[in-house]
Amino acid sequence: MTSTEPAAATEGQRDTIPQQEIADDARYLNRELSEVAFNARVLELAADRTLPVLERLKFAAITSNNLDEFFAKRVDGLRKQAQSGVDVRSIDGLTPSQQLAAIKDHVDALLARQTELFADELVPALAEAGIELCDWDDLDKDDQATLTERFERSVHPLLTPLAVDRGRPFPHISSLSLSLVALLAEPESDQRRLARIKVPEQLDRFQRVGDRFVPVEQLLAAHLDRLFPGMRVLEHACFRVTRNADIDLDEDHAEDLLGSVDEMLLERRFGQAVRLELDPELPEDIREWLMSELELDENAVYELAPPLDLSGLFQLAGLDAEEHQLEPVPPVVPPRFRAVDDVFAELRRADVLVHHPYESFDHSVQRFIQDAAKDPATVALKVAIYRTSESESPIVESLIAAAEGGKQVVALVELKARFDEEANIARARRLEEAGVHVVYGLVGLKTHTKTALVVREEEGELRAYTHVGTGNYNPVTAKRYEDLGVLSADPTIGRDVIELFNALTGYVRRDQYERLLVAPINLRDAILDRIRGEAVHDDGHIVMKLNNLSDPAIIDELYAASAQGCRVDLIVRTVCCLRPGVADLSETIAVRSVVGRYLEHSRIFRFGSEARTHEFLIGSADMMPRNLDDRMEAVRPVDDPVCRERLAQVVDLLLDEDAAVWALDADATWHRRAGTFDVQERLFEAAAARP
Repeated sequence: MTSTEPAAATEGQRDTIPQQEIADDARYLNRELSEVAFNARVLELAADRTLPVLERLKFAAITSNNLDEFFAKRVDGLRKQAQSGVDVRSIDGLTPSQQLAAIKDHVDALLARQTELFADELVPALAEAGIELCDWDDLDKDDQATLTERFERSVHPLLTPLAVDRGRPFPHISSLSLSLVALLAEPESDQRRLARIKVPEQLDRFQRVGDRFVPVEQLLAAHLDRLFPGMRVLEHACFRVTRNADIDLDEDHAEDLLGSVDEMLLERRFGQAVRLELDPELPEDIREWLMSELELDENAVYELAPPLDLSGLFQLAGLDAEEHQLEPVPPVVPPRFRAVDDVFAELRRADVLVHHPYESFDHSVQRFIQDAAKDPATVALKVAIYRTSESESPIVESLIAAAEGGKQVVALVELKARFDEEANIARARRLEEAGVHVVYGLVGLKTHTKTALVVREEEGELRAYTHVGTGNYNPVTAKRYEDLGVLSADPTIGRDVIELFNALTGYVRRDQYERLLVAPINLRDAILDRIRGEAVHDDGHIVMKLNNLSDPAIIDELYAASAQGCRVDLIVRTVCCLRPGVADLSETIAVRSVVGRYLEHSRIFRFGSEARTHEFLIGSADMMPRNLDDRMEAVRPVDDPVCRERLAQVVDLLLDEDAAVWALDADATWHRRAGTFDVQERLFEAAAARP
């Protein structure tokens, strides 16, 4: 049993309501199950019949892709803890074994829903749209002949059948690759053999013939006789393995961080298996063989009706069929940057808040960096790159051009950005070759801050211009992710960002900043202080828009604020470990979630009521232990009246009782509120109408 007392009383504070002793399982929600619940909300968009069918298909694919990442990142640590017998409890009091069992139950339910939705709704809806998903046996002879010719010409040369026997051990199964396993027999005996065929990643997940699409594994299965001539094919089935991708990097003993990350990427290829997906028709002895070779128990096995790996539906969602997709909505150019030749003169007038994807990243943040790179007055240009576009980013090209033009250019490239390590290594090497000063981050900390700095010489003095935002410097995801940023010539913020980059690139140790809130320096204490400060007011109101909320200290302080009568509204995209609406704990706390066409990614913090001046903060940090303690994050106050009004409009829309959102109940279930308007559509309308 645990309890958390409210913060110590300050002068003028109202009497606090003592919190009851509440067990952890009633006080908190499980972090892992909260993430699975988010994917269930995403999947329900695939069930939305008001959406065009290819958009629905996309959300089914996103769900599968998200689950792949969840297992690759989150499960192996629990598995190791369970095997070691260490009694490490989750925030809600579950042992590792209990969490693994709960994950199994919740994911099985999610996959059952996905399978039902795919077979009963999406496949028929695709057929109505003239796109037929079918099995090999449903094809006529002409279509089969066409695909057989393709198999001989373009598929067979790519295949490497691997027999498994005493002389040929169990092959390495790469993570997330699709495989066929075949049970074979000698023609003159009953001696059985096993073989595995990896489906090459170069092949389309669904093979097209006319308007019909066949899963690629069925094409391979139909031609097993070509792969094993002279053998009898007794059985075949599909399976897929997910391996741990959360490989620890021993930075304390890494003399060369770049080389160490290279080694980590190699190790990831051979990470421990954490999930086995298989066709229910797979014979029991082969199932047991796979489990034994992969060292997996039943909690790690997921039976799925074929086709496996519905992330491959991205292929169909991307078909050239505009009538079955949402009409693209082009972002608008921010009004302050329309018909403006000098971005920096405009920023000297006042700060500019930009909201993507409603407002163009290309014509705001990207232009800010591109113009700085070409500007003769620019003497220094610094950008913290966490993730950017896979193809050569205009941001990267601008940094290279600036360096070649003789400017001092710094790129902080976070090599430890999970799943982007390889791309960031290549990017870092290219930047270094162009003369950019490349810094790989700090030992023991990921650099997650979204900051850029331009220093210009103006009338014999140096002036700093900054961008502090919530999203990556990525022009591709800026069209799909909802993010905010403030471009500014504010000298105080400028000094802070200069000091932040000095801390990231040198041996500067700074314990405080003038206005910027920086993790792990002062962000945690600053947020806790603001929660406590708001809780003392009769009209106290706290609003947090986040991707994730799992930090126990932040959650406990929000509970304490609720106990004092403070209203707390949380807009949480993915993980929420706070349980709202519990008597004597969180009665004044409400949690909602926006899941829609664009990935909600911005972080907004608002403290205050209508009667008092609101304080607004935006930045890169979620309220999670890793963000507050193990990452470099930056959050800035927003002081400009126009920018604050814009943020108020966003928050008001998110909290509008008529908005179509998901709401979290005290029993840990989410329910969908129909509402009368879509928040994201309304924000696009507001951006288009802004003069």
